[in-house]
This record gives sequence, structure tokens and C-alpha cells, in this order.
Amino acid sequence: QVQLVESRGGLAQPGGSLRLSCVVSGSIFSFSNNAMGWYRQAPGKQREWVAEIAEIARFGIATYADSVKGRFTISRDNTKRTVYLQMNSLKPDDTAVYYCRMGRTDYWGQGTQVTVSS
Repeated sequence: QVQLVESRGGLAQPGGSLRLSCVVSGSIFSFSNNAMGWYRQAPGKQREWVAEIAEIARFGIATYADSVKGRFTISRDNTKRTVYLQMNSLKPDDTAVYYCRMGRTDYWGQGTQVTVSS
């Protein structure tokens, strides 16, 4: 049984920072051979892609949605089977439930709330 478990999100002020992590366990696949992504869903909106980091065969290349480029950084630690999302210069529009996902599979984390408000 594959499990993706995200860290607790939290509350940040505009301009602040938060770091999310997502640990993968129970996978029959090698973690390092899978891309990992972060998505988010704001109230009343569809879930949207935020960032992805490629598998080791594609050199762990990171890609970002335009809305977060330059502010968010995705990274991974293959030895810990963990993917991270460092979020800086947060804006109220970043408020959402954030989900990690294994590649393009149906394996998702449970979601974690990030709220940006003064």
C-alpha cells in the first residue's frame, strides 16, 4: 500500500515562508525513479499543479507554475523518500490545501492547509 504523508502546513503572514514535506512509504516502485509533484486547491477552485521534480533519470529537473516561479522551490531527498516545497514571499492567493502526488499516478497525499493572512 503506497502512502504519501504530508507535513502540517500552517499560517503565514504575507511575505512569509513555510516549508512542506511529503514522505512516501510502502511503494513497490523506487522513489528515486518517480517524479514527484505538488498541487493545491483553493476554496471554490479546481486543483492546480504547482511544481514537479523529475526522477533521477531526468536529473531531478524542477518545473514550476508561473504563479509560483521564483518564490517556491521543490526539492527531494531520495535517501529519505521525501519531497519538499519551500514557499517564500507568500501571498494571500497562495492560501489553499496543498497535496503531493507521485508522478502522474493516483497516489496522493492527504492534503495540508496553508493559510496566508495578516
